[in-house]
Amino acid sequence: MTVRENDELQQAKTFVLNWQQSIDSATEDGLPAGFAEYMADNYLWRGMHPFHEQSGSDSVIDVFYRPFRRAFSAVQRRQDIFFAGRNQIDDFNSVWVASMGHFMGLFDQPFIGISPHQKIVMIRYAEFHKIEKNQISETALFIDLLHLMAQVGLNPIMKQTGVHLIQPGPQTHDGLLFADHNLQEGKATLDLINRMIADINEGQYATPEDELRQCWHDDMLWWGPTGIGATYTIDRYIQQHQKPFRTQNEGRRFNGHICRMAEGNYGGFFGWPNLSLRPSGGYMGMPPHHDFADMRVVDIYRRRGDKLAENWVFIDLLHFLNMQGQDILGQI
Repeated sequence: MTVRENDELQQAKTFVLNWQQSIDSATEDGLPAGFAEYMADNYLWRGMHPFHEQSGSDSVIDVFYRPFRRAFSAVQRRQDIFFAGRNQIDDFNSVWVASMGHFMGLFDQPFIGISPHQKIVMIRYAEFHKIEKNQISETALFIDLLHLMAQVGLNPIMKQTGVHLIQPGPQTHDGLLFADHNLQEGKATLDLINRMIADINEGQYATPEDELRQCWHDDMLWWGPTGIGATYTIDRYIQQHQKPFRTQNEGRRFNGHICRMAEGNYGGFFGWPNLSLRPSGGYMGMPPHHDFADMRVVDIYRRRGDKLAENWVFIDLLHFLNMQGQDILGQI
């Protein structure tokens, strides 16, 4: 990557930061003007269930932003990770910017059927933006809605093997990559992520411990979505996530990613969907289901030295369960 290409990443990050400031401070009536300034005419937005794919800014505002603004008061974006990169999936032709953290606000009005409690909530989010011709042409916004439900006392998942937490940012507190970073560091992070994915897909190691120790530190932190939960250390990750996931689901198919990139010690990807599988073993304590269901997933990683140290994971579990006939929002 040349210096000019690095400049392009910085320009993309500045553009997204300006959009965040504009849209986060806009009133509900000011949302259309804020979107019109930054979004392409053919803007494509991907959101978790029940929002799904939307075309054009007006649709995104009506389907998601207006209901969100009406439900949550005094919202702050509390960003923990911010980086940009060229997308490996299209041979590094496009530039994307990723943001991750929480939306903090007061839950004052109902939101998609979830009743408010007039108290503070921390809503986990991860967002990817594709920048083309000084406009945002695509966005993927993942919000952990089960995480929100848990904060108001709703726990529809019958068996969470990890733990529910208000999840922190990186242990090193260096996830906001506003300045440019050594290009070789980003390459090292992306190479490591690719090697980790290959280890999963090829299944060449005798034990799960052998597989994980190739690319992960022993004290790895896996910040999983509510419904699965967070785990700590390789051994507990195997016990509390990997083993239930691999033994209670079958026929796993990898569908690929839309974006995979890295900058500095941080990298990540998302797919739409990443995986299809059959939860025939009653995964998460839900009834067994023998047809394929899709998982739309975000993974964001922090590299420490030559191995991965932390992983923040978002999964559209409401969509995954809805494909199994479990309408969680309808039930509540």
